[in-house]
Amino acid sequence: MIVKIYPENPNGREVRRVADVVSAGGVVIIPTDTLYAFVCGMEHKHAAEEVARLKGYSLKQAKYSLLCASLSQMSEYTRPMDRDMFAFAKRCLPGPFTFIMDASNKVPRNYQNQNKTIGLRVPDNAICRAIIEAVGTPLIATSVRLIDENQEKEYLTDPDLIHELMGERVEMVVDGGIGDDQPSTVVDCSGGGFEIVRQGKGVIEV
Repeated sequence: MIVKIYPENPNGREVRRVADVVSAGGVVIIPTDTLYAFVCGMEHKHAAEEVARLKGYSLKQAKYSLLCASLSQMSEYTRPMDRDMFAFAKRCLPGPFTFIMDASNKVPRNYQNQNKTIGLRVPDNAICRAIIEAVGTPLIATSVRLIDENQEKEYLTDPDLIHELMGERVEMVVDGGIGDDQPSTVVDCSGGGFEIVRQGKGVIEV
């Protein structure tokens, strides 16, 4: 199933349809401000396992991020930020960044890295944030990948082609327009400083 939602003015009824699928334990592909992403609800371990399989990993191997609707929501899933960290996050978000931060006890252990950190995002995409708000909790997410390395990159960016490739393996694909072909910039904030560990779409001075 593919559902069209316009980023300029996300239709509340369609957003609710997507949120209901996620809340029921389904796996959905949605747009972000970078790549399209597989998402599922935090409380549905079986859905997270399916997302891992779609990426070719086991649940323990998979590297998930939490997609949040706002900096306020994000702060609930990490340990308290000091003034500098909060100012840094506020300057960057919403935006194409993943912050690796110390996880709070609200993050299930399944999604934490070995050092008890988690990647957190607040995408600059109105569709994505509207779906998160409708679900009521952050979404477990990982970017869509190509099944075959020889496939054209349009299979990462064009929702119709993504649906052609993955539509039978997920409950729903959200068509939010042509996506970006770059991943987010990953910034490790877990050691008390700011270190770019992957340069992607987002550009910041650390």
